[in-house]
Amino acid sequence: MNQINRITIDKDICHGKPCIRGMRWPVEVVIDMLGSGMSIDEIIEDHPELEKEDILASLNFAKLYLSGRSINEVA
Repeated sequence: MNQINRITIDKDICHGKPCIRGMRWPVEVVIDMLGSGMSIDEIIEDHPELEKEDILASLNFAKLYLSGRSINEVA
């Protein structure tokens, strides 16, 4: 699975916010956990439904968003 394909946008899940693999895990929450100082391993330990690739995809999505590119340009 292409890393960025792990990020899904569905108007019926979390009000259309970008989420991880259709789950109710918004990208912004993952970024917030990283920003609070949690390591990838700590996030996965606390939330085993997440995978390292999900967290990396969240970072990649944030980079694309801030650069002005859309998820569709790289998917």
